[in-house]
Amino acid sequence: MTLVNAVPHFVERVRLHQLAAGQRLTELPLQKLLVGSGVQLVVGRVTSLDPERRLVHVVKATEGRSGGELSLEYETLVYALGSTAHLGTTPGVAEHTFTIADAEGAAALHDRAADLDAAGGALGIVGAGLTGIEAAAEFAEAFPRLRIRLLSDGEPGEGLSPSAQRHLCRVFQRLNIDVRTHVRVTELRRDDVRIESGEAIQVDATLWATGFGVPALARESGLAVDDDGRVLVDQTMRSFSHQDVYAVGDAVLAHGPGRLSDQPLRMSCATGIPMGWQAADAIAARLRGGDPRPFRFRYAPQTISLGRQDGLIQFVRADDSPHRAILTGRPAALWKESVVRGAMWSMRYPGFSLTPPRRRAARGVDGGPRQVRTGGATSWATATTAPTGSGRHRGQA
Repeated sequence: MTLVNAVPHFVERVRLHQLAAGQRLTELPLQKLLVGSGVQLVVGRVTSLDPERRLVHVVKATEGRSGGELSLEYETLVYALGSTAHLGTTPGVAEHTFTIADAEGAAALHDRAADLDAAGGALGIVGAGLTGIEAAAEFAEAFPRLRIRLLSDGEPGEGLSPSAQRHLCRVFQRLNIDVRTHVRVTELRRDDVRIESGEAIQVDATLWATGFGVPALARESGLAVDDDGRVLVDQTMRSFSHQDVYAVGDAVLAHGPGRLSDQPLRMSCATGIPMGWQAADAIAARLRGGDPRPFRFRYAPQTISLGRQDGLIQFVRADDSPHRAILTGRPAALWKESVVRGAMWSMRYPGFSLTPPRRRAARGVDGGPRQVRTGGATSWATATTAPTGSGRHRGQA
């Protein structure tokens, strides 16, 4: 089995707002995480796929630089490229905004925010989905002299319960975050944000947090995709167009089982991990000559960090609709931290995360240990190191 990744370490994408605010994150070398797994790591960027010839074309990375080209053959491919920042078509976004969809963008934003904090400058955040909300709270707490201006075309945290939205308002007031709702951004400039009314809102830097897009690789490779470029898969996460390709995470348009069958699973860590489990189980079952188990999934509570001392847990029904019940304050912050750490624990020690049916399947039908061998290689292609972020990725602008 071969894992292809653009960088040699795992990036906790759900913590990138913390990195942007200046917090030091734990280094997670992939080579160390893969010890004892038998997985070969190739550090490089996937430039193209050839599904007809079953080839993955990679430009290897050597100490941060591009190295030689490599073509990997596969019998089964798992496509897990994740998502990228969606810049849209608003004039000036590409030239005048920061994003926190990757570690490099988060680090660049931190350097700029630190300078602005020293000067008492203003940071604009466009988009009041959960990415924008978490970033706004983190920056306001970490940089007390930095003026935060959060701009949204709706209400912050749309999709949350009324009680959750009221808590967000209290947090914004406590942290002196200037919230502008129901404004549509029409242009970004170096030192202001233009909105539909013609007003120019003064900022010294802008974080663009209106949502996420996906890489064009799947569409360019001929895989069946939707209008946004997300891979179309069945309930086993197998591509509708190519039976030897599975896809998981943000780059996929998948539907849940039962009552969730009429709505796409949202981009999130909460969906990406179960999708990965389902694909792995399906591949293993088919290699043994069996049938994959049905996809079992329900949404878990949404966990939202509001700085290091506050948080918001939105309890939800199986279909992700919000309950009235919420948890806030320090207990919610601790809950969110435990969820993030738990995701890392399940990756380091996957056996502990197996439910009893998955444990039995992993051991084989006779109850004894079983190794599955293939005639070639199973390749995992990934260009980003984190499946998703925390909670909803939907932003607002």
